[in-house]
Amino acid sequence: MSQTWFITGASRGLGRALAEAVLEAGHRLVATARDPRRLGDLVDRHGGSVILAPLDVTDPRAPDTAVAQAQSAFGGIDVLVNNAGYGDVGSAEDMTLADIRSQIETNLFGAIHVTRAVIPLMRRQTSGRILMLSSVGGRVGAPGRTAYSAAKWGVEGYAEALALEMALIGVKVTILEPGGFRTDFAGSSTKLAAGRAEYDAVVGAQARRQAEYDGRQPGDPARAAQAILTVAALDAPPLRLPLGRDALDIIRAADQARLAELERWRDLSASTDFEPR
Repeated sequence: MSQTWFITGASRGLGRALAEAVLEAGHRLVATARDPRRLGDLVDRHGGSVILAPLDVTDPRAPDTAVAQAQSAFGGIDVLVNNAGYGDVGSAEDMTLADIRSQIETNLFGAIHVTRAVIPLMRRQTSGRILMLSSVGGRVGAPGRTAYSAAKWGVEGYAEALALEMALIGVKVTILEPGGFRTDFAGSSTKLAAGRAEYDAVVGAQARRQAEYDGRQPGDPARAAQAILTVAALDAPPLRLPLGRDALDIIRAADQARLAELERWRDLSASTDFEPR
């Protein structure tokens, strides 16, 4: 069945791969980006099945305009994909407050702004899908990525709570957690700062690793797009879906370590309760 998709950050990376897959599958698309001119070829190839909308997700008023365009053109939105985001590398001490705020504004508040604009429409429809692009970094903190991890952990918490509310109005929420994909996320989209010597063993190593990793990531964006199309068609989609074997391995190891730590400190945790009478 044909759906109307609304994708943020559709001009490159996973967003672009998904935009192309959505249209090839015969769906309609509202493709948004800060500069939608970069998406002009989609209109050339797919005509009236796609509209382009300028959208800076950090502007809390901008999503209302883009959502109104979607409703006017296609009558509604079936699938929202909060994809817009980026992540810089730098130490917690040296990253400026402006840089930290910018990452959180884009990755977390950007998703919140767009979601809030779409919810009333989906509530009236009593249906819809909200797909939140988190990251393996939304489950596992990484040195050099304190701001990015803060934002993506926020996305995970927001989406998990949101899912409980949306279930009451027929809307399903899934958190997507990509590992390393061969996009420009590790290239031109990212500022890498090795920083001071004290943190070189983790922050500097992270910056060097990412520079070397660019172009060699294991994830295929086209295959990720197909997985996302599958999730959006499921009657009972998962709340969380890691994307890529690397994401699976990292998240599994982190969850096992958390459970082991929980058990190791169980007695101290339980000692804070009142004594039973």
